[in-house]
Amino acid sequence: MVYAVTDFLANGLLHFHWWQIVLFTLAITHVTIAGVTIYLHRCQAHRALDLHPIVSHFFRLWLWATTGMLTGQWAAIHRKHHAKCETEDDPHSPQTRGIWKVFLEGAELYRAEAKNEDTLRRYSHGTPDDWIERNLYTRYPILGVSIMMVIDVALFGIVGLTVWAVQMAWIPFWAAGVVNGFGHFWGYRNFNSEDASTNLIPFGILIGGEELHNNHHTYATSAKLSNKWYEFDIGWMYIRLLSFAKLAKVKKVAPTPKLGARKALVDLDTLQVVLANRYEVMASYGKTVKRAYRQELAHLKAFGAREKYLMLKNARNWFHKDTDDLQEPQKQQLPNILEQSTALKTYHEMRGELAAIWARSNTSREQLLQQLQAWCHRAEESGIVALREFAGRLRRYA
Repeated sequence: MVYAVTDFLANGLLHFHWWQIVLFTLAITHVTIAGVTIYLHRCQAHRALDLHPIVSHFFRLWLWATTGMLTGQWAAIHRKHHAKCETEDDPHSPQTRGIWKVFLEGAELYRAEAKNEDTLRRYSHGTPDDWIERNLYTRYPILGVSIMMVIDVALFGIVGLTVWAVQMAWIPFWAAGVVNGFGHFWGYRNFNSEDASTNLIPFGILIGGEELHNNHHTYATSAKLSNKWYEFDIGWMYIRLLSFAKLAKVKKVAPTPKLGARKALVDLDTLQVVLANRYEVMASYGKTVKRAYRQELAHLKAFGAREKYLMLKNARNWFHKDTDDLQEPQKQQLPNILEQSTALKTYHEMRGELAAIWARSNTSREQLLQQLQAWCHRAEESGIVALREFAGRLRRYA
């Protein structure tokens, strides 16, 4: 009897080797990540897709048992994050609270906001409110994780407590800490969205695609988080598999600009596509400016204009950015750079004029069309090859 108890505590029911336990832990935490990104985030918070009731109920049960999180609370807090992004009312912005506060105490920030009745009342609409949600998940939020602890100990013995601890820490660390923290502080940006969101790495695997955070904030209601050819969103792969099995229905994805034959004149159809893809348009313009800046540096270096070259060289990594995104020393340096090059001054001015087209919310479509036509005409008449080519690309939007 004593031996049986000792063996059970040491090995559990499965008698797994250590590497098997590690693989098991990684597998089940990945299921949790999939539940968060597919069900809580893309389906419930943003309504980017519909899930079959079987899939929805599985994820609700799994997340209750592995995280103790409730659908309505999670969706409400995340929706408020988007509505109040990077302000004092944002539940977890590192821009206002500090990166280490969010990274190290992200779970505490989540729990504090979950107690805010105004947040839940205003932002939790449309989330499950059925009998099982009210009488099991909401009423007994600790019961699920307690049952999971018993299961882990039964399967692996005393080591099961470590497995359970990893399960409990997985979402607080990766989602509440890494994505909410570093995803608004460090990384690369495909789009100049109106917040500090970044993509952490191009391969959205560890966190189910949530690493592609700048893409998400730019197109929040898209079921697909990857945007560039080199980006991989494993959560989207799972959604496609569920769709193939008739267990999911995608409602929205980010617009993808298509280039057709060049039009002689920008028309209303072109305007509509340009407005719908304004972030992609500005990202493309930024790349155009970066190429032109390198060419300007090469020109100055070739002709021995050392003083101008050194002045412009220091700004090559930020000149293409919007003025509002520049740091104060960069803003102070900008006028001196514009004085050194007529071409760069033209790039800078036309960037502002292009961005202003969709900033005029009270302007009619006909007026916006005239402004876009005038912009393209000025670009083509500027004598700058890169601007002429960019205007030609806008004419091809279809």
